[in-house]
Amino acid sequence: MSCWDTLLQYGLRAVGIGENLLPKTDFTLCQHVVLIGSGLIWNIYFGVLALIFGFFLANALALAKASANPLLRKPAEWFIFVFRGSPLFIQFFLFYETFVLLPRTGIEIPLGFTTITLATSWLTKAWAGALIVLFLNTSAYTGEIFYGALRSVPKGDLEAADAYGMHGWRKFRRVIWPTMMRLAWPAYTNEAIFMFHATTLVYFSGFPAFSQMGDSLYYATYFASKTFNPFIAYPVIAAYFICLTMLVIFSYGLVNTYLNRHLPQNMRTKIRLRPQVIR
Repeated sequence: MSCWDTLLQYGLRAVGIGENLLPKTDFTLCQHVVLIGSGLIWNIYFGVLALIFGFFLANALALAKASANPLLRKPAEWFIFVFRGSPLFIQFFLFYETFVLLPRTGIEIPLGFTTITLATSWLTKAWAGALIVLFLNTSAYTGEIFYGALRSVPKGDLEAADAYGMHGWRKFRRVIWPTMMRLAWPAYTNEAIFMFHATTLVYFSGFPAFSQMGDSLYYATYFASKTFNPFIAYPVIAAYFICLTMLVIFSYGLVNTYLNRHLPQNMRTKIRLRPQVIR
């Protein structure tokens, strides 16, 4: 079988398209690369959606934590504390067991004139349940990053906005939020890198994969167990994630350049890969 045939048969296997049966013998490097790359689709799915949804919740958490109203501040503080204070791996198991314990027939919501049954079985699937955990986890970490940046907005910028007659939403939209994003973006880039790396934990989390097709670590483990040689499959998956990390750095670097476009060249912050600060 040529590498092209392998790509056609297994390139989209992780999403249920193509050959169902995995190769049993005579494993080739092309099969390693194609199947692990196929599973990477799910890692990208988890990472991208968790970051997109988490970005909006993180903004809300940062603003709530900075609020003088304790009804807003305290829930945000506890949410961030709980999800930052507990291991992500434990969160996967707790949420999975919680979703499993929900009634299999769904939750009934009485409305008086009728009763609506809200299905819950989909929450035990990796595409939904694991995504929810990753979304909440990255929201907590990013919320703390944004909160720190919000507290670091220079007072001179705020005073200048007041002098120009900016107040309320206009002041937040034109001055506070852009400055907060500019200050937080380098640290947020590291959080995005971690989130893509953390998607490999879904394989161990207990959440069943879509159609049992698995993610990149599933296929890497499969090859390592069949060949008794971990020095092919695991370097392949590592290479994929290194490329993914470089793509994240490049993409977030473009945003960082845009956020700093108004600053002099010598004052613009540059995003660099710093593995020592990635949790």
